[in-house]
Amino acid sequence: MTTTHSAVLTLPSDTQILMTREFAAPAHLVYRAMTTPELIKRWWSGGRGEVTVAEVDLRVGGRWRHVLVTEDGHEVGFHGEYREIDPARRIVCTEAYEGAPDGPPALCTYTFEEHDGRTTVSVLTEVTDRQVRDAILETGMEDGAQDSWDALERVAVSLG
Repeated sequence: MTTTHSAVLTLPSDTQILMTREFAAPAHLVYRAMTTPELIKRWWSGGRGEVTVAEVDLRVGGRWRHVLVTEDGHEVGFHGEYREIDPARRIVCTEAYEGAPDGPPALCTYTFEEHDGRTTVSVLTEVTDRQVRDAILETGMEDGAQDSWDALERVAVSLG
C-alpha cells in the first residue's frame, strides 16, 4: 500500500534538515528509481512541471544534475557531486540549487533501510549556517519533497 505526504521533517541542529519516509517497495527498487535518469524523469518534479534534464554519473567523484521546467516556464535546477556510494544502502553527495547565490553546496546523506519489503529513506541535509537552513525551508521545499517522494514511491512500486 502506498502512502501520501508521509515524510517527516525534523531539524536536528541549526545547520541540518532531516527528512524520513517509508516507501512500499524494497530498497533496491527505491535506489534504482532514485539513480536512473529515465526513472528520475518520472518522479523528480512531483507533478510541478517536466523534468528536462536528469544526468547521473553514479560513481564517487561523478556528478549529477536535475532540471525541471514548471508549467509557467520557470527552470529549476540542482546539481552536485557524489562523495560516497553504497548501492541501496547509502549515498553521500553535494547539492547546489542553481538559482541561489554562490556559496558552498549542501551535503546530503541518503540512507536506505529495508524491513519486510518496505524501505525507510532518510536524507540528512547539512548546510553552513542557520540562515541557509531557514532559507531552504522557506522555499517550500517540504511540500515539493512530499510531492516528489509520493511520485517516487509510485515509480518504485511499479518496478516490482
